[in-house]
Amino acid sequence: MQPLELYIHIPFCVKKCAYCDFLSGPAGEKEKEEYVKMLVDEIRNCPDTVQNYRVISIFFGGGTPSLLTGEQIGRLMDTVREIFTLDENAEITMEMNPGTVTEEKLRKYRQAGVNRLSIGLQSVNDEELRLLGRIHTYEEFREAYHLARANGFSNINVDLISAIPGQTVESWRRTLEQVMALSPEHISAYSLILEEGTTFYKKYVEDEAKEGPKLPDEDAERQMYWDTETLMEKNGYHRYEISNYAKEGYACRHNLGYWERIPYLGFGIGAASLVPGDLIGNGKCRKLEGKMSRYTNPDQLREYAHSYRNKFQAELLTETEEMEEFMFLGLRKMNGISKKEFSEYFGKSLEDIYGEPICKLESLKLLEQDDDRIWLTKRGIDVSNSVFVEFLLEE
Repeated sequence: MQPLELYIHIPFCVKKCAYCDFLSGPAGEKEKEEYVKMLVDEIRNCPDTVQNYRVISIFFGGGTPSLLTGEQIGRLMDTVREIFTLDENAEITMEMNPGTVTEEKLRKYRQAGVNRLSIGLQSVNDEELRLLGRIHTYEEFREAYHLARANGFSNINVDLISAIPGQTVESWRRTLEQVMALSPEHISAYSLILEEGTTFYKKYVEDEAKEGPKLPDEDAERQMYWDTETLMEKNGYHRYEISNYAKEGYACRHNLGYWERIPYLGFGIGAASLVPGDLIGNGKCRKLEGKMSRYTNPDQLREYAHSYRNKFQAELLTETEEMEEFMFLGLRKMNGISKKEFSEYFGKSLEDIYGEPICKLESLKLLEQDDDRIWLTKRGIDVSNSVFVEFLLEE
């Protein structure tokens, strides 16, 4: 059976954070329940060909999935087990906001099968949390973290953000050190990005932040970036992807699947999928069988409610697009990509397709290679976006 990942989008949150451009917003209990019913219906509408696949990971993302009750998550997991073959050791992750945690929820999430939590902390500094628009304090995070441990969760990720307005190199180091002292199995450390349409974008790009805390300058942001890797490695967290660090054996399998282009099905408003053609539309797209295709559910709830039964309107990826994705995504991993896997998938030599940019990047010490693998150097990681551009192909 072929491996398959599932992503289930829960678009609800207590309030929008100042930096967030994800598809999310507040909702009442009635709206949440109606949405769960739609998710159940969407999952049950999958084609019979899902029986050719085994689900190796499930990720409840948002929004704030922990706004759902234990019973609602249990119902969704029961539906997944009804329709799919779930791997015995499947990784099942739920994103969680510390301000929404209760012992009853944690207990019922565990009973439903959730075995990994991803807790959004972002900073140990309460003033920085306030500026970000978070609904919790650092102490509330600590309480939620220890409550999760007490309820049997032995695989926990903590999300952090650097380059927050008003943040210093020293305050970022304190965040890293205090979080590592708690010994989570995984830490995701992202640098703040000012996304168009967010409160921060308006304040710091459109209005140029004439008042209030300023963004760290370029030198400070770069020092935070370097300190992250140094301190993580020193404390036993191995960097396995540009923004992700884990203790031995705890790399996020779901995210690795994205970077290795394992097929995934997305459920819910705005959820994306990357799948072979036999997983689309109850056999209505036989011409896509054996080819990878991509589709995204509508990002408006009313449109989603009327369209999730008709997923056969998918975008078939060209070979060029697949090759570019293979390079962009694979090179995010510290161990890079395999020449053999490229050749087996595309029936063409990696050197024949990308020989020139590989030689160029190697001469600039941005990339290294051995007989089978190609990976970014530390310098290459620092300028990864510029490196990825080199792998664009002309149609």
